[in-house]
Amino acid sequence: MKSKFAFILPLFLLVTLLSCKTGQLPSTLSKGMYKVTILYPNGEDKTFDMDYYEQKHMPMVAQFIGDNLKFYEIDKVISGRTPNDQPPHLAVGYFYVSNIAEYNQAIGANIDAIVSDFKNYTNIQPVVQISEIQQVVYQK
Repeated sequence: MKSKFAFILPLFLLVTLLSCKTGQLPSTLSKGMYKVTILYPNGEDKTFDMDYYEQKHMPMVAQFIGDNLKFYEIDKVISGRTPNDQPPHLAVGYFYVSNIAEYNQAIGANIDAIVSDFKNYTNIQPVVQISEIQQVVYQK
């Protein structure tokens, strides 16, 4: 029985590791894709509800983007340049898409719902930056 368990456990761990979403990112991210960065600047009296942003707002916007969306990320900013520096932003969201025209069309068609949802998680006017990915390098 013990030897059977010794064989099954490593096999289970290997299958779990290979099916991990993070392990799939290198094949998903590529030159020519677009990254939409949404920055929430820090400042006096600024508020941000990370739980709502993670569980409601970003999934809602992701649904609007549809199949054009390859994946998205959310950063909770913890400090500035050094651990004791105030963070320049409270949070940063990222959408990775293949077609920027389709992204703009999807956001434009749903802009009222997106903007009206801001009040549910923040009092910050986000800053949006759109970039074209030029290089992807992965280190092992």
